[in-house]
Formats: sequence, structure tokens, C-alpha cells
Amino acid sequence: MDRTANAVWKGNLKEGKGTLDSQSGTLKGTPYSFKARFEDESGKSGTNPEELIAAAHAGCYAMQLSHFLAENGTPAAELDAKAVVTLVPGTGITGSAITLVGKVPGIDAAKFKELAEKAKAECPVSKALGAIDVSLDAKLG
Repeated sequence: MDRTANAVWKGNLKEGKGTLDSQSGTLKGTPYSFKARFEDESGKSGTNPEELIAAAHAGCYAMQLSHFLAENGTPAAELDAKAVVTLVPGTGITGSAITLVGKVPGIDAAKFKELAEKAKAECPVSKALGAIDVSLDAKLG
């Protein structure tokens, strides 16, 4: 199974601009730039690679955990996962921190924590991010 995306960049690093397109069409001419990546913390000037990694990590993690919870006989009513990917200029991407609030009827906190940690370890995107620190703060809510 392959998934594709395409990036077109025009110009130099600081003044140039690019667009991203994805196979699904979710990204279609989505702008990205130096400003969006390094200067605009609001996220209003376009996307950036770190934001896309964060979305992939949060989505993958929530799906993996939902599988483990269902296998346990305690399917989730809702999993709210957020990933924060940290980029240190001059160093690179240093970490992805997942925070999760789960609404899971019928599960105790210890089993929830065990399955949440298992999902962090086995999520394909977590595995792909093996070169950086991946952390998890999971709680029932």
C-alpha cells in the first residue's frame, strides 16, 4: 500500500513558496513557506512539514489505540489525541508529544494507561519517528 503527496517549491528558502497536493485531495494547492514553518506560530500563513507530521502522528495513534481498546472489549466512545512536533532550528525535529483524553466506558485507569502506552509503541507513525523522542500523556476524561 502506497500513499502519495506532491510538493512544488518555487524560489529560494526564505522568499520562496510552495504548494502541497495529496493523493486523497485533502491537500490541494495547500501553501507552505519559510514563514509558515519558522516565523508564524499562529499557523495562518500555510502549513509546514512539522504540522503534517503532527497530524499523521495524532491520527495514527488514535486509530491504533481504538483497535486495542476494541480488542479489550472496551471500545472508545471518543479519543481526542493531539501531537505537538518540536522543530529546533539548526538541530531538526526533536520530538513528538502526544496528549490524549479518552472517553472509554468500562475501563479502569491502569488498563487504559497500559493500552495507551502499547499504542504509542506500535503505531506505525511512532515507529517511523524512531529517531526522535515520542512522549505520551494519556488520561481518561
